[in-house]
Parts: sequence; structure tokens; C-alpha cells
Amino acid sequence: MCDSPVQRDHSFCENCGHELAAATCTACGGFDTDGSGYCSQCGQSMPSGRDHLEIELDDGAAGITDRGLRRRRNEDAMALVSSDKLVIGVVCDGVATSPRGDEAAISASELGAAKLLEELAAGATHHEATVRACRVSAAAVAAMGVPDDAPACTYVSAIVEPGTITIGWIGDSRAYWLPESAPAVLLSQDDVASHGVLTSWLGADADVVDAHVHTFAPESPGLLLACSDGLWEYLTREAFPQSGTPLERARDLLRHALASGGRDNVTIVLIPGGPA
Repeated sequence: MCDSPVQRDHSFCENCGHELAAATCTACGGFDTDGSGYCSQCGQSMPSGRDHLEIELDDGAAGITDRGLRRRRNEDAMALVSSDKLVIGVVCDGVATSPRGDEAAISASELGAAKLLEELAAGATHHEATVRACRVSAAAVAAMGVPDDAPACTYVSAIVEPGTITIGWIGDSRAYWLPESAPAVLLSQDDVASHGVLTSWLGADADVVDAHVHTFAPESPGLLLACSDGLWEYLTREAFPQSGTPLERARDLLRHALASGGRDNVTIVLIPGGPA
């Protein structure tokens, strides 16, 4: 930070005390000197370990979340868990016009996945578990602020087990079914009005809305895709990769989104599914 010479094995600058391995601001090259998460020179949010994250479960389910090319930070979040033959995925997208959208998305995705697993273990149906998990996530996000200062996010969840897939959503994060030998099928419907304005979300300034729930039985093997709008706004029929592991396909989809502009954060969860 002060341009003083340092030794190769040093962790901190002896002159100014700055941590040498700390991230630098992508806007001005400055540093976060007080641990606030923002550059002390220009005030922009600092890059973090959440700029790009990948998850791969033992059964092959995988997820990627990425900052994209134009956002200062990643306000998407995902959770991916499994139990026996059951896999649960949740994707949340922080609303760009709200404060601390990343915090809302992280809380909603983690709580949603945990509540789904808990409810299903207790014997709830897929529909019951999906509604209750969304309510828990919504309450947690609402408690993070007040209507005039309300973190907010969208929400989409998926429960995948042999023979059955159940999705739930609020907002415009989406779920698709990708059969092995047929075109992709959109399973969710965006909560938006004209010009893409959100009509439902999670937050203290949101109406109390239960998740939309859709359950279906796949007739052939394929992949359940849950994603944020940073991916789906660039999707075409040709964009869906036809081979590779779920993680490899998720990376292909991310590359497609970035090559197409990458104007928003991108989150992709792929879960194998099929007939019982």
C-alpha cells in the first residue's frame, strides 16, 4: 500500500502494516484498511472469495456462482446438499436495487436448503417442505432490515430424487429440465410485470407470498438446472451443453454467459435426475 520494499517471506509490510496477501480494489487498486469490505480510497466494495465458487457432490450434482464481468461483487448465492438418494439445490439472487443483497441471498439459500432437508427427514411432502423452507428463508431476510432499508433476493429451490422433481420459486430465478435427448423445458414462471420489474421477492419490503410449487415426474434421464438471470438471459437452445459431467456443463454454461456479455452475476446448479 505504501510501496515500501518487503521480504519474500513477510506477510505484512513493516512500514505501514498492510497485509501483503489482501485483495486490491478492482476500481482503484486501493485496500480495505478497516475490515469493512469496502475500499478505503474510493469506497467501492472489495473482491472476495465469493467472486467465483464451485461445488461438486459425490453423486455428481454441481454448482457454480460467479461475479460476472461487470458487477463489483457477487450478490448471488447457492446451496447444494444431498442425503441418501435425495439432492437439494437452492439459488438466490440479491436484488440489485436493495442494500446488502449478497447477505440476503446467502442467508436465504443456506436456510432454505437446511429447512428442506429437515422437513423431508421429518416426513413432509415435497410440496409442504418447499413452502415451509421458503417461508423460513423469507422470514430471515425480512428480519435483516426495515422497509426503507431492506435487503432482498429472489429464490428458487429444487428437490430431486429418482422419479420425482419438485421446484419452488419466488422472483425471476429459474428452473429448467434438461432431458438427454430433447430440448430444455422451462419449469418456472417469472414473477415480473412489464419491462421485467419484479413483483415478488424475499425482503422486509415484500408482501407475504408463498413459493410457487411445481412437481413433475421425468420420463427420461436428464439434469435439473436452477439458475439466476445472469445465465438465463443469455440462454438459447444451442447454449445447453450436451455432454460432460454436471460440473463440466456448468462451466460451459458459465463460459457462454461471460462470452455473451456477463453483465450480471451468474449462478448455475445442475442436479442429475430421471425416472424411478
